[in-house]
Amino acid sequence: MTSLGIQHFEAFLLACIALNMTPGLDTFYILTRSGREGRAVGVAAALGINAGCIVHTLAAVLGISAILMTSALAFSVLKYLGAAYLLWIGLRMLLTRSGSARPPTVTRGKGLAAAFRQGMLTNVLNPKVALFFLAFLPQFVSMQASHPQLGLMVLGLSFIGTGTTWSMVLALLGGHVHRLLNARPHIGQWMDRVCGTVLLGFGVKLALQRQS
Repeated sequence: MTSLGIQHFEAFLLACIALNMTPGLDTFYILTRSGREGRAVGVAAALGINAGCIVHTLAAVLGISAILMTSALAFSVLKYLGAAYLLWIGLRMLLTRSGSARPPTVTRGKGLAAAFRQGMLTNVLNPKVALFFLAFLPQFVSMQASHPQLGLMVLGLSFIGTGTTWSMVLALLGGHVHRLLNARPHIGQWMDRVCGTVLLGFGVKLALQRQS
């Protein structure tokens, strides 16, 4: 770890665990997908979200995230793309008719790939996540080390490792909800409405966020 410049790695891991367990959009998305479409779909959603974290880690290592911190235009473009995507998903869940023979989830019938893709996009298109990686990781790496970029990469992958572990737990919990919804389809219809509303709320919140 010395040549990588990593400092206080144990404290970093504890912070990662606490941050990953804090409820947010990712937690909500995984539980929703797993609860409505089964454990395997929830796992795919979780993997997609953490794949998005890999993108943010690479961006932080390469310095690309710094552009978002210094460019108001770049920040706004990414912010509004992410907000529009969340609003689109939320509206589709709200507007899908409940009378359909198939449960009205927005990605029903599209399989694991759709869950992975949506999870990744909701993460990648959130500029606050990009800025978080840029601000958080360097606090535990000395820039005077021989290979600080590798140190940032190790920390990013460690964060992703703890996040993936917690995401799998959420997917398994959602699987229990899925069995309940299969027994009582009307609950699933209300769940779609609630989920769509919450996604709209996240989209509006993202659109109103300011560059810090």
